[in-house]
Parts: sequence; C-alpha cells; structure tokens
Amino acid sequence: MNTDRPSAEPVRQLDNDRVVVTEWRFAPGAETGWHRHEYDYVVVPLTTGTLMLETPEGERTAELKLGQSYTRTAGTEHNVINANAFDLAFVEIELKA
Repeated sequence: MNTDRPSAEPVRQLDNDRVVVTEWRFAPGAETGWHRHEYDYVVVPLTTGTLMLETPEGERTAELKLGQSYTRTAGTEHNVINANAFDLAFVEIELKA
C-alpha cells in the first residue's frame, strides 16, 4: 500500500451465510490496499472509468463500464487503485456458497 494514496471507502451492505455485498467508493488515486479474495465474486460498476491493478504479476489497467458486471475467482490478489481524476464506485458481491 502506498501511504501517499488515500484509502478507498468500503460500505458493507449485507453479510450473511451466502454473500457479502460491499459498495466501494474511490476518490481520485484512492486504493483498497493489497488483499486476497477468499470467495468468487462479482463486480457491478456504478461508474465508468479506469482502475489500475497492482498484482503479483505486475501492474495492469482495467476498464469499468457503468452496469457491465464481471466476475473473478477466489484467490485473486491485488491492490485496486482509481486511476481517474474523478470519483469511481462499484458494488462487490462475494459468493460464500
């Protein structure tokens, strides 16, 4: 985690025996910090924009498009950074079952 970057703001919306739903809000340049996903998950973008992903394999970018969901598998490890000059947001749905 780069201490010069602000932290993204997670808001837990739901956590039960089947799913964890978290809304993530990022100011420009904000990051999640390095983390590893315990569960398969779905991301639902609330805005369009570019994410910078720091991964064990190196840096890459990912384009988010409002309403175009995507999925990743358990074990994904990364730091997610808002690479835009504007706020960015998405909902992450982790599938426990």
